Amino acid sequence: MSTIFQTTITQIGGCARDALLDNMLITFREGAPADIEEYCFIHQHGETAGELQTGGVMELGDRRYPITAVGEVATQNLRELGHITVRFDGETQAEFPGTIHVTGSTPADIPLGSTLKFIA
Repeated sequence: MSTIFQTTITQIGGCARDALLDNMLITFREGAPADIEEYCFIHQHGETAGELQTGGVMELGDRRYPITAVGEVATQNLRELGHITVRFDGETQAEFPGTIHVTGSTPADIPLGSTLKFIA
C-alpha cells in the first residue's frame, strides 16, 4: 500500500466537532475562508500522490477506516483545497461528489496534532 495523502490537524473550527455528532468529518487546508474554517478541521496542505479509491484506507490518529465509496471530485477537492467530507456510514455510493464514505465508528473527538492519512 502507498500513501496518497498525509497531513496534520493544526486548527479546529468552533463548530467542527458538531459535524462529528452527525457522523461527519470536514477538512480544509490552512488559509480557508473564515466562514468555512468555522466548520472544519484545518490541516497543513500537502501533496496528493494518486487518487482516493474504494478499498483504500483512511488513517486518523491510530485508527484505520476502510474506504467504501469515493465521490467523483473528492480527490480533486483534496488536492486543490485540502477539502474533504468523510462520512462514517459505510455507504457504497457517495452521497455527494466531494464525499468519501468509510466503515467504522465516528471518533468522539479529533485532537490538535492528529494525523490524517489516505492509503491506497
